[in-house]
Amino acid sequence: MSIAQTADAGVVDLAGLKARQHGAWSSGDYALIGSTLQIVGEELCEALDLRAGQSVLDVAAGNGNATLAAARRWCAVTSTDYVPALLARGRARAEADGFGITFEEADVEALPFADASFDVVVSTYGVMFTPDQDRAAAEMLRVCKPGGKIGLANWTPQGFIGQIFKIIGRYLPPPAGAKSPLAWGTRERLVELFGEAARSIGAEPRNFMFRYRDAAHFIDVFTSYYGPMLKAVTALDASKRAAMLADIEALIGRSNQADDGTMVVPGEYLEVVIVKK
Repeated sequence: MSIAQTADAGVVDLAGLKARQHGAWSSGDYALIGSTLQIVGEELCEALDLRAGQSVLDVAAGNGNATLAAARRWCAVTSTDYVPALLARGRARAEADGFGITFEEADVEALPFADASFDVVVSTYGVMFTPDQDRAAAEMLRVCKPGGKIGLANWTPQGFIGQIFKIIGRYLPPPAGAKSPLAWGTRERLVELFGEAARSIGAEPRNFMFRYRDAAHFIDVFTSYYGPMLKAVTALDASKRAAMLADIEALIGRSNQADDGTMVVPGEYLEVVIVKK
C-alpha cells in the first residue's frame, strides 16, 4: 500500500482502494506494533485536556491506544475500527485492565452514530489512512458536539514513517488519484478538511522515539507485523524487495541517534487538537 501523493483525485477507485487497505491492515499483527505506540495516545489525551465523564469516540482505533488512555481518565469511551481482529485485541486489553469500554465495528467514513453524540473524537495514526479523506473528516465533525474537540496524531511527510512510505512508493506506485495520508500531517490539509467547522486548529510537531534492538530488528518486526510493509515485501520480486529494504536500512542509519549499536530514531508526527464551532 503506497501512499505517495498523486495529482488527479477524480479518477481514484475509492472502493477498490478501501478493499486493498482493509486487506493490508488485516494482515500481519498491527496490534503488536500499536502497543509500542501507547505513549502517543496518553500524550494526545493530555493535550485534549480530557475530563472525567466526557464521552469519547476513538475512530480507526486499532488495538486501542487512545481508547485505553481516555478510559484511564474515566471517560465513557466507544472504540471503533473496521478490522474486527484489532477491536478484539483492544477489548482484551480493556478487560485485562478492568475498564468498561464499548467496542463496535465501524468505518470512519460512515459512522453509525447520531449527530453531536460525543464530546471528543480521537484517532492515532488511523483516520489518516482512510481513502475518502473529506468524508472521514466530515463524519468526525458530524458526531462531535458543538464546542467539542477532535484529537489526532498523524505522521508527517518529512518524518521517519513518512520517509518510509515514500520509499515504498518508489517501488510500488500508488493507485491513480489516491490522496496521500501523509497530507494529514500538514497544517494546510487539516485546514482544508476541518477549517470551516473549526473554532481553532492546534497542530504541534512531536516525536515518537522508535526504540529497537537495531535496524535489522525494526525491519523484521515491521515486515512481519505492519500490514503496509508486509504487503509491500510480498508484492515485490526478490531484487526490488532487497533494494527497498536496503533503502529503509540506510534511512535508519542516517536517522539513528543511538551510539551503542541499538536503534533510537525520532518519528515526527503532528499532535492535533481541533475545537469545533
